[in-house]
Amino acid sequence: MLKLFAILIPLASVASSAYAVDPAMKKQLEKLDPSERMEQACDAEAMKRIGTDKTGFKPDKVIAYTFGDPAMNPDSMNAPGAVFRSKGDWYHLSYSCVTGPKHIHVRDLSYQIGDKVPRDAWQEHYLYD
Repeated sequence: MLKLFAILIPLASVASSAYAVDPAMKKQLEKLDPSERMEQACDAEAMKRIGTDKTGFKPDKVIAYTFGDPAMNPDSMNAPGAVFRSKGDWYHLSYSCVTGPKHIHVRDLSYQIGDKVPRDAWQEHYLYD
């Protein structure tokens, strides 16, 4: 019985993350090329996690490439120069994301929130209200 629980618990955590994309979003993601699909799926997952983790933020936008291009791999990406917007302010963000082979479902994501981006830097980095 213990072996069964040892197998089911990791599967349940993978399944909850893998099915975070709703059918409408999946349909939209399928229209994108694979690298854009991965970036959008990872951005959406980062936004969801920041909003549901007890961070106090309410993100409504994540951009992976504001302060540097993400490093893309076949089924993963690292976005050390990302940002997210919450309550009208932008914040630095770094995240690593692993997707499935179709780049729709996120299998793993870790992130670190940085400092607030000063408003006088917004225009230079194409950030907006």
